[in-house]
Amino acid sequence: MAALILTHVPFEDAGSLGDELAARGLHAQVVDACTADLAALDALSPALLVVMGGPIGVYEAGSYPFLQVELSLLAARLERGLPTLGICLGAQLMAAALGAPVYPGRRGKEIGWSALEPGRDAASCPAMAELLSPPVPVLHWHGDTFDLPRGAQHLAATTQYESQAWAFGARILGLQFHPEVKTDSLERWYVGHACELAAARIDVPQLRESGQQLAPALQGPARRFFSRWLEGALSAPAADATHSAKLA
Repeated sequence: MAALILTHVPFEDAGSLGDELAARGLHAQVVDACTADLAALDALSPALLVVMGGPIGVYEAGSYPFLQVELSLLAARLERGLPTLGICLGAQLMAAALGAPVYPGRRGKEIGWSALEPGRDAASCPAMAELLSPPVPVLHWHGDTFDLPRGAQHLAATTQYESQAWAFGARILGLQFHPEVKTDSLERWYVGHACELAAARIDVPQLRESGQQLAPALQGPARRFFSRWLEGALSAPAADATHSAKLA
């Protein structure tokens, strides 16, 4: 089986998710969404589509036209209820493809490490227990947020932003946070997002120290989280999707 991974900046890669895909024998094809011919891309055949994060907004298609093509690609896949995972910008794109609004967060940027709170439907996704029981600090790095797509299950929240994880059945999952990050890759984030960190007046040495302390402890729960979700997503029948996402 194959997994198609769409990236928007090179350093926001699949991380521990990529390790789990390899352990399962899934061949990962990584495509740069910013420069690829997305219209010619077959996004329906892969067993899994993963859409990673990035520093632009879903609503900025006027400046970044490829976003509109990416949204169309996602809409076609989600309408069929095919296994799809979005992280940060990826989760926002998935929500937008299903008709939900995406917009700048009114409570400022959420950048740093904190634990998740269970959403009202957390029990519907058994994999979430790996991050919620006990709570595991995860990396948050976003300024935008979104409303849940109509009919979606609400899996997780933080005190700052409600929409942290959502799903349609076992096959479709959107994560606003970053469970995939690995300790040895975080320095690329600090450099790649240097302008954003400066504008938000984030203390980089303090953020680095938090990452050094908390990222290693995330690795085990994150791998178990991805493993359990993949097991369900890749084995669930197509009819699972109202589990099938319906476009608004």
